[in-house]
Amino acid sequence: MYSTLRVLCGLVVANKNKNGRKAIKIRVVRVAIIPTRAPPNGSIRKSTRVPLLLQSKQIPLNISLFIARRYLFARRSANAINIITGISVLGVAIGTAALILVLSVFNGFEDLLSGLFGHFNPEIKVTPAKGKTFQADSLQLTKVRALPGVLYASETLEEIAFFEYEGSQNFGVLKGVDSIFARVNNIDSTIQEGEYTLKIQERNCAVAGAGLRNKLGIDVRNPLATLTIYMPEQQSGLMDQPFKTRNVYPVGTFAIQQDFDNQYILTNLEFMRELLEAEPGTVSSIEIKSRPGTSLSGLKKQVKDMFGNDFTVKDEYEQNEAFFKVMQLEKWMGFAITSLMLILMAFNTVGALWMIVLDKQKDISILKSMGATDRLVHRIFLLEGILLTLLGMGIGMVLACILYFIQKTYGIISIPQGFLVDSYPIAMRAADFIPVVLTVTGIGLLASLAPARRAIQVPTYLREE
Repeated sequence: MYSTLRVLCGLVVANKNKNGRKAIKIRVVRVAIIPTRAPPNGSIRKSTRVPLLLQSKQIPLNISLFIARRYLFARRSANAINIITGISVLGVAIGTAALILVLSVFNGFEDLLSGLFGHFNPEIKVTPAKGKTFQADSLQLTKVRALPGVLYASETLEEIAFFEYEGSQNFGVLKGVDSIFARVNNIDSTIQEGEYTLKIQERNCAVAGAGLRNKLGIDVRNPLATLTIYMPEQQSGLMDQPFKTRNVYPVGTFAIQQDFDNQYILTNLEFMRELLEAEPGTVSSIEIKSRPGTSLSGLKKQVKDMFGNDFTVKDEYEQNEAFFKVMQLEKWMGFAITSLMLILMAFNTVGALWMIVLDKQKDISILKSMGATDRLVHRIFLLEGILLTLLGMGIGMVLACILYFIQKTYGIISIPQGFLVDSYPIAMRAADFIPVVLTVTGIGLLASLAPARRAIQVPTYLREE
């Protein structure tokens, strides 16, 4: 027959008062006593005794957590222990803030470049699976524009060409666009000089990327200078010219992203078809802008079903998939390097916990004398390290949020001139806190293992000279 018995035991802690004398403090805690089985005849032998055990299965977690919390904020016998503990908390806080800010800076650049790509690449782009061009009849375009989620659908036609301006020459991509193109991607908002005009009465005009403008030395303020375009054409005889030559008037310059600025020159679609001797309705792609609130994945599926397997339908991410993958790789490489810095700072946590174990040897001995098992002692100092880490992590998160607000509002860390923004872009995402919490907590747990193992080696009886 078993019985349950619970008693209150005093946790004796020896401290010194203001006069330098030892003062005994008794902290009452609830302890479970596990009785042995009573003899069948109901009598108790002299050898039968009731052991006082603090087994981990019987003691709830809040007791070890209570003791660990008390040790975290309790006075230490030496002031150096407090200093080491404070340094370890500060190290965890700085490491946590660094992890969050590194991810936020990469998020900021990703959002910035995604917005810049959106000024040239559409939300959805339809291209032929084979070949460069296809025939987009009016009925097909009408069906696309009639889809509920489509706001605008633009026709474009592009080809590699050779350009010459006032003796300067270079290769690039000439892209013919219709009048709706600027509504699809708001490219007219990226004009640095001149204006976004592709045709003035009977004069064909061009808007060049900033990179090509610098390479060719284009002056959009000179209304008389023309940009000569050389387009390869098929030769039917030996005397035929290998290039078809046309002139356009450069009237503006756009600046989006280096890859686009160094390659593209825009002109009107009719001129481009005439230059390529293409039939009416010939396009390289159909570029689509969705209505606000429309699901891009759902709209992409509708467009894919409409055009069939002979066409490729890509969203904004897929058009720049290689670039975004590189950005993600750089982001998590930066996170890993910063985590290595946090691992080095974790040695301060190991030192702080080790000093706390040495300082609390008497308490550990008293706990073991009262029946505390090695597992309970191990759990107390393991929780001590986790609490120390969580304290530093909380301070680090607050510090990161403050620095994020300051950078977002005032832009205290600036970028050298020549970039599109004046200060480093930054964007904080809630999902980034998950890997930060897991990483910091994991490092703190690993740092607590060695001091916790050292704590269970403290003997039950300490001999003092």
